[in-house]
Amino acid sequence: MGSSLRCQIVRGRLARFIDETNISHPFDPDVVDPDVVEAFVVHGLTGRASSTKGTYRSVLLGDSETRAGRGTPFPGAPAPSPYSTQERADLFAMARAQRHHASADAALVLISFGIGAGIRPGELIQAEWSDVEISTHDVALVIRGSRSRTVPVAAPIASTIRELASRATDSLCFRPGHTDRTYKNFVSDFTDHLVRDPSATRLSLRRCRSSFLCDHLANKTPLGVVLELSGVREIGSLLRFARHVAGAPQSKAALHKMLAAELR
Repeated sequence: MGSSLRCQIVRGRLARFIDETNISHPFDPDVVDPDVVEAFVVHGLTGRASSTKGTYRSVLLGDSETRAGRGTPFPGAPAPSPYSTQERADLFAMARAQRHHASADAALVLISFGIGAGIRPGELIQAEWSDVEISTHDVALVIRGSRSRTVPVAAPIASTIRELASRATDSLCFRPGHTDRTYKNFVSDFTDHLVRDPSATRLSLRRCRSSFLCDHLANKTPLGVVLELSGVREIGSLLRFARHVAGAPQSKAALHKMLAAELR
């Protein structure tokens, strides 16, 4: 959803909340009282996820005073669990078993770029084979956009990417030929319609990216490198993934301390 449309929807819901609760506060779309916003997210969004409440507050107040700690804390959504070794093998087998070659290759691209390089949905949709750097010994994915980065891909996933690149007939990596690549569920619609056993592991790009991040945390990759490779900007954001990794820092303070030690 575009940021302007999201802002319009959120402000509309705030206006309805003010009207329905008879708050003595005229709604001004350009000036929003933080106290009214706080009442809205705490009492007007009952039943919504904490992460949703935090998003609504952020949209309404931007970088204002609640960012300094005034508001009720709403924890972000937990990171999805990473795929186990067996689940990863099952996903690759499921992808190769698709009836149509195009679907098989698209699924293999999603798994390989997700687990191997931690790519996000918007980045996956725009990825082109010219962004894949292949040499005799190495494979790396150049991820473009606002969080551009170059991510080396380790074996054995690197071999799958080599295989896919060698038979690619279009510049786009994921679902070439689909002209409307802008709609919100372009990736999830694809994964929802893959042929698989109902009891089998479901393919999710979010879980693929979580697997990428958790692998690096489990392998003790320096946190500064993890931030660079993943496109994560704030060290505290890694806590959601560290929760899944034994031995990884389990608080934002511990993450900051470890990063500071690396930088000394």
